[in-house]
Amino acid sequence: MASFGQTFDASSVEPSSNYDVLPPGKYLGQIVGSEMRATKDGTGQYLYLEVDILDGQYAGRKLFDRLNLVNANPDTVQIAQRTLSSICRAVGKMQVSNSEQLHLVPMTLDVRVRPPKGLYGESNSIRYLPRGGSAGGVPQSMASYAPPAAPAAARSISAAPTATPAANGLPWKRQA
Repeated sequence: MASFGQTFDASSVEPSSNYDVLPPGKYLGQIVGSEMRATKDGTGQYLYLEVDILDGQYAGRKLFDRLNLVNANPDTVQIAQRTLSSICRAVGKMQVSNSEQLHLVPMTLDVRVRPPKGLYGESNSIRYLPRGGSAGGVPQSMASYAPPAAPAAARSISAAPTATPAANGLPWKRQA
């Protein structure tokens, strides 16, 4: 049992709302947080990304993505590397040594809806495109968006991951 030290009045606070999936479409967004996390089975690692929608009806909403960059399955790693390459191209940084270099750079997010699978309901998937979107169909408001000045230090939810032999060749794992 935990004492609150006072009486909590739920009628004075709005309850949290469920986050439904975003409808398919193109949104202006940016990565605001990232960290390497261990996979559930402990044999690999994935880059966890927190992405904010910057404008329109869904401004302020968050999306999350996972890139399985360290995995026993080479196909899984290749898919993750291709997605990371898309992100790098979308933010205009072809060589990065740390995921924070991808933070706070507006890009076009081509958001899609994945159908329910097993115990899980619908979810969003993200394709990362340069601002203005090479795939076309990006609203004009995105093309003219000017982001607010970035803070001196981008917020990071990263923790130093434990390097594994398989990860030593990854750019963000190399010692400078």
